[in-house]
Amino acid sequence: MIDLTQNAPWRELRSTPEDWAALGREELLGMLGHLHVIRAFEETVLQLEGEGLVHGPAHSSIGQEGGAVGVCSVLNASDLITGSHRGHHQFLAKGLRYLERPGADLSSDPLSGEVMNFLHRSLAEIMGLAIGFCKGRGGSMHLRWAEAGAQGTNAIVGGGVPLAAGLAWAKRRQGRGDVVFSFFGDGAANIGAVPEAMNLAALWRLPICFFIENNAYAVSTTLEEATREPRLSSRGPAVGIPSFRVDGMDPVAVRLATEAALKIMRSGEGPTVIEADVYRYFHHSGGLPGSAFGYRPKDEEAAWRRRDPLAHVAAGMIERKWLTEDEDQAIRANAQTAMSHAASRLTEPDGNKRRIVPALWPKPEFRDHGLRGDLSEFAGARFEELETASGPVGEVKFIDSVAAVMTRRMETDERIVILGEDIHRLKGGTNGATKGMFDRFPGRIVPTPISEQGFVGVGGGIAMDGTYRPVVELMYADFALVAADQLFNQIAKARHMFGGDAPMPLVLRSKCAIGTGYGSQHSMDPAGLYAAWPGWRIVAPSTPFDYVGLMNSALRCDDPVLVIEHVGLYNSSGPGPSEDFDYCIPLGKAKVVRPGSRLTVLTYLAMTPLAVKVADEAGLDIEVIDLRSLDRAGLDWETIGASIRKTNNVVVLEQGGQTVSYGAMLTDEIQRRFFDWLDAPVGRIHGGESSPSVSKVLERAAYVGEEEIREGFARALAETGLKLAAE
Repeated sequence: MIDLTQNAPWRELRSTPEDWAALGREELLGMLGHLHVIRAFEETVLQLEGEGLVHGPAHSSIGQEGGAVGVCSVLNASDLITGSHRGHHQFLAKGLRYLERPGADLSSDPLSGEVMNFLHRSLAEIMGLAIGFCKGRGGSMHLRWAEAGAQGTNAIVGGGVPLAAGLAWAKRRQGRGDVVFSFFGDGAANIGAVPEAMNLAALWRLPICFFIENNAYAVSTTLEEATREPRLSSRGPAVGIPSFRVDGMDPVAVRLATEAALKIMRSGEGPTVIEADVYRYFHHSGGLPGSAFGYRPKDEEAAWRRRDPLAHVAAGMIERKWLTEDEDQAIRANAQTAMSHAASRLTEPDGNKRRIVPALWPKPEFRDHGLRGDLSEFAGARFEELETASGPVGEVKFIDSVAAVMTRRMETDERIVILGEDIHRLKGGTNGATKGMFDRFPGRIVPTPISEQGFVGVGGGIAMDGTYRPVVELMYADFALVAADQLFNQIAKARHMFGGDAPMPLVLRSKCAIGTGYGSQHSMDPAGLYAAWPGWRIVAPSTPFDYVGLMNSALRCDDPVLVIEHVGLYNSSGPGPSEDFDYCIPLGKAKVVRPGSRLTVLTYLAMTPLAVKVADEAGLDIEVIDLRSLDRAGLDWETIGASIRKTNNVVVLEQGGQTVSYGAMLTDEIQRRFFDWLDAPVGRIHGGESSPSVSKVLERAAYVGEEEIREGFARALAETGLKLAAE
């Protein structure tokens, strides 16, 4: 038997008297001031929560401040942090570090106006008010101030960690030595997104520190009930990441560990892990201790309180004659006075209680503002349609246009990077979409391991940074369910959740593989799934010409855009550009591809040419509209409405199944918008309830083909014919 050793070091770090001496009075005084401000802030939050003035949870970090202050005390303004649902202290520590005055002594100096405004706006955000950093939408769990490098706390346990890895990817490519710290708790260490992000960060040598605040409890579940190895920093060496374990109640020790991690990361050696043992004094949310709920013993709580990080720093300074007890109390009083003032600006007397100043609430009409951008980024764009194209067009292979337009954009826009599985080999991935690009654009074609949640989140973080425009490829649409949190809780919601001002310029390419024999888990039409989540724009091109124009628009857009590609179209040929790959097709513009007067057919992707074929062969008076843009904001109601008012009859045609269906949403909307113009209920042509099977016979029975389209058209025409005859 041979004992194996890990390739990455794993060390425990403790502070010594020499470390305190080297740090000096001024640095320690600054850290102590930040600790007191954060503690006073959190106490004010709990007081307001107890008065019913904080809507939703108030996850206080009282007791855990030492980790955040120890880290942020040595970060630069250009370094970034992300945090967890229990992230007030992280957000405050980064903001205070960003705003601090060198040499400020909070025992005698008042807090600066900038710091007071920061505390005021932070508290307002937690209370859900319009003057908050996210305009009241983020509340306690979603705090973001990009200017200070606080890129967002996150309510999904571990959900922000892949985004942080994406931010670190951008920082590494920028090459300025900046780093990212991603704070999360012991519970998140067991979430799949975290080890996926760790592996990617190690693989790509990203300058990110995975900072684990190990407070030994989830809500009430102990660490020992969650994992056999409670020393969570052990996760780092498993994927080749140097890791440190430290007493998080000692901010000096945390600072030393941070400096050691920064030395590794700033030198280009890749990520680090710091595990800080900390303790939250109160229950998961609110102002009662855990012992009040029976899951923590009172003597345990008392023992941890005796190790309080504020008292620890103050005691060390007093011992060295750098601080008196009166000065420590003056710092605390100063911080409490500042927070009392901040709260008083947000509240007013209401009988024997107080209430939030009514004028500070967001206006109800602000509800959807910033859910997506206003498309002002399209100013100056050149829009084309096939019938009036200014460049030469001809019959081209669909997949060749996919590769051609992406190559053209990579040539002209150095911000574009592509991530996905196997995209660097197999002559351009599994379908040839990235043909010839890996060698031409080194570092910008990024092959990933099989870790959809991880690399989709990395794409989101890259987009959030704002420097680059990531294109993420999901090999099959069904794999979205593996990455669902990143796609729908993170990427789709980010702009709106953080106040409506944060662009998320990400393009997601995903293919619909109905009819290929790949079975139930590789054959989804994703349109209905993504349409259910506001924030995503969705395009579904049916011709090479439209693919080029819609992809150019997707890459220009500051919102996340899903580009659906149909495997059945890849090897088909159709009209497309032979030279001009620079035009756009407007998002939100449908196209009448076959005029008619008796029936309107609304469809997309591979069903568009098939609907035209069936109508042509049968000589039917049917108008076929290729929707092209499928998200709610992109539906072209002007074109759809004009056709329905003409035909008074409409059918929604989709190839996929009845469940997770795009047609269900569209049918409901049509019925409500155009009820008075309809001579018959809105018709639907769709597949069966079950997912496609591998069996060729059963698969064919599950989806829509020419036969089902002919029957559906005949049924819709017969219904209006009977009505007209009766009249």
